[in-house]
Amino acid sequence: MKWISHTAIAAAICAPINPAAVPAACLGATAPDWLEWVERAALGHHVKHRGHTHYLAVWLLVAAFGLFVWDFRGWITWFGLGGSSHWLCDALTIQGVPIGWWSDRRVHVFGGRIRTGGGAEFIIAAMVVGIAAVVTWQTGAGGFLPFFYHWGGLYDQGIIDGIEWRAHRFDFL
Repeated sequence: MKWISHTAIAAAICAPINPAAVPAACLGATAPDWLEWVERAALGHHVKHRGHTHYLAVWLLVAAFGLFVWDFRGWITWFGLGGSSHWLCDALTIQGVPIGWWSDRRVHVFGGRIRTGGGAEFIIAAMVVGIAAVVTWQTGAGGFLPFFYHWGGLYDQGIIDGIEWRAHRFDFL
């Protein structure tokens, strides 16, 4: 899948539960791919795509480490869960992904029928985002969303002045 799909799905899963951790989930959702670049630059050798940076077992261990051992307000946990969502999204594709270092086979969820960059990928991402939005609005989990300000409401409450409202009234992020 493309990075935009990975990021949207991880953010949609994280936002209803912990909106402040969305950046960590998005960073984790793209980490298996950019870690390949980092390793290639640091070690100077070719790194196989969807190789060891895409192991589901590693990403679940990172999430468990953040949850049980060293929790920095859930950021490590959400980073690991973002990496796990990356694995799940890539498992939907034709190429598949390995589950761990012990496995010599790639996993394909639902038969691996999704093509990277194809229309089905974006439909799946849009459905996940839509479901998360409905869950957020129906459960009232939205509350304070640190990345989506309601500038008109802040002006009505007297928190910001007219100049700041005019400067940001069309900002959605």
